[in-house]
Amino acid sequence: MTDELKAKLKTLPSSPGVYFHKNQSGEVIYVGKAAVLKNRVRQYFQNTEKDPKTAALVAEIYDTDWIVVDTEMDALFLESEMIKRYKPKWNILLRDDKTVSYVRIDMKSDVPYVSMTRQPQDDKATYVGPFYAKNTIATALRILRKVFPYYDKPYDGKKTLNTDLGLTPGIEIGKSTPAEYKKNLRKLIRYLEGNRQKLISEIEKEMKKASALGEYEQAAELRNQYFGLKGLRKKIVFSDKEFLDISSDQALIQLQKMLNLPEPPRRIEGYDISHEQGTNVVASMVVFVNGVSDRSEYRKFKLRHQKNDDTANMREIIERRLKHQEWDLPDLIILDGAEGQISAVADLLTDMNIPVIGRDKSGDHTKNADVVIVIPDKASNQLSFRHEVLPPSSHIAKLIARIDEEAHRFAITYHRLLKRKTMLK
Repeated sequence: MTDELKAKLKTLPSSPGVYFHKNQSGEVIYVGKAAVLKNRVRQYFQNTEKDPKTAALVAEIYDTDWIVVDTEMDALFLESEMIKRYKPKWNILLRDDKTVSYVRIDMKSDVPYVSMTRQPQDDKATYVGPFYAKNTIATALRILRKVFPYYDKPYDGKKTLNTDLGLTPGIEIGKSTPAEYKKNLRKLIRYLEGNRQKLISEIEKEMKKASALGEYEQAAELRNQYFGLKGLRKKIVFSDKEFLDISSDQALIQLQKMLNLPEPPRRIEGYDISHEQGTNVVASMVVFVNGVSDRSEYRKFKLRHQKNDDTANMREIIERRLKHQEWDLPDLIILDGAEGQISAVADLLTDMNIPVIGRDKSGDHTKNADVVIVIPDKASNQLSFRHEVLPPSSHIAKLIARIDEEAHRFAITYHRLLKRKTMLK
């Protein structure tokens, strides 16, 4: 361990958070979460007997960074996102697939129940995850059950002890209806997906509206949800102070410098087009806030003009997106494409003062290939471009690849849905 790392470890806080072990080249090789960062991170460097895999990991650690969050549950959600972004080799080597868990809720059932599984099925149920610590997500579900009561087994209409404890919606005793129950389950799903602050604000508005209309029973239920969530003090989007800390997300700081932005891009939108030779043409918009995906802000589009023209399709989508003044404007847009796609939308975004870059996936774009981004140069009246070639291990490359992959996944999922519907007609 270097003197620099020894000094750095002395500054570890006694707070929950996510830590990043790096090798000598700066590559993130392991991401973990901790209820107390100081205790957990220092354990790696203590002179205690370790299993061979952990010993090999520690031998490779050259530097460590961390992000402080409010609670261990926050760390759980952030750890999951960062493992998806960095895909650290030691997370794979130290954890087998059995430790990865998903929360499953079959919203198409008359009375859904909440369960956990290690393997999602193609059964049209809603799966949230993956989460990399089964015990922690199980604890989170037990806490959230007090705010959003749910069934944890198939519904049979019988009263149980959980009914008396208020841990079920009480459909079996007429306390609630399946429709009201599903409404609350959707809130639970949104919470698990990370959209917590917006959800709390919406519940507060619903509570005040119900009270003003004299619907006091509903207002009381919403009040319990509101104060229950407020009491948890959960947030996945960091405060301004944390956001501006370079250790919070180095990719955002590096993007700011590379693109000469006035500040790190807080809201990044990624776009992708999916179709099959000009049929079932769809597009996706994914949103990352402070470097973390915010699925509640995702949007999908079906192209009005179904044609095999990605540049024209991209212009239509950006035009339609910019008409939605109720959506927050992005600090940066990333397109799946290169000069053609950027040229198609450059004038629209210049008028709005929104920076845009493209990811050029021509040539080799396998997992270990360099990430090539295309950056428009506005130095002259004529649009020109420069290419930045990023090693796949760099922070920016990891973030851009994560956004691009998420945009592609979201687009192709919608495309396949439309294709199935077309085939069934």
